[in-house]
Amino acid sequence: MSRSCGLEFSLSNSPKHIAIIMDGNGRWAAARGLPRTAGHKKGVDAVREAIEAAGEFGVKYLTLFGFSSENWSRPETEIKELMRLLRYYLQSEIAELHSKNICLKIIGDRSKFDADILELMGRAESLTADNNALSLTIALNYGGRHDIAQAAARLMQDGTQDGQDLSTEDIAAKLPEYLMTANMPEPDLLIRTSGEQRISNFLLWQCAYTEMVFTDVLWPDFGRTELAAAIDEYARRERRFGNISGQRQNTGKTPRKKERAERR
Repeated sequence: MSRSCGLEFSLSNSPKHIAIIMDGNGRWAAARGLPRTAGHKKGVDAVREAIEAAGEFGVKYLTLFGFSSENWSRPETEIKELMRLLRYYLQSEIAELHSKNICLKIIGDRSKFDADILELMGRAESLTADNNALSLTIALNYGGRHDIAQAAARLMQDGTQDGQDLSTEDIAAKLPEYLMTANMPEPDLLIRTSGEQRISNFLLWQCAYTEMVFTDVLWPDFGRTELAAAIDEYARRERRFGNISGQRQNTGKTPRKKERAERR
């Protein structure tokens, strides 16, 4: 059993893959009379704690929404600070991740990032590629619609090259192999902080059967206790995947969508 501040759950019931929309850095700073950039800096501390706690709670995949494709419309000063923090993280934190046997993967459209950031991304992924204690994915300049669109385009191109006549069923079955999250299981649990209750173009295809937990806690204040509470909520739910209550237990069958995720 794992326990945190009175919360208790079995690691066997812990989600294999948790995705988090890290929201509320700006509001955290505004509430303290600080610039938004101060909230982003504090948010990096919350990232460190979430990674550490996820490993302790038996999570094998952790996906964090770091920067969406819509975030480029923010003020230029904020964008510069976010890029500065990204450079800092990729330079100063990767050795620590590597020492803890954590594999880092970055998903999203990289075309807008400066060359030095692209080089840092490549080095970080290469250094940690063989690690297997935790798979950490950071979504940067990521959009769920774009992910689906690029996957569909690649799938159709490959189908044309192979001379295949792809049916709707073929596309639905094969599309996950072309998503940016290929070879990862679909998220079991999606957490969004700051009280907002939407997924904001994040992992749209992948979260079709994901359990969702929304918390009022702002991301800089989200720590081990809050993660444990979300996992505790997840553990008390029955995941039916379109079946009726108890059907999975009675039949002993796993939904085909889940089977595909487990094989990846």
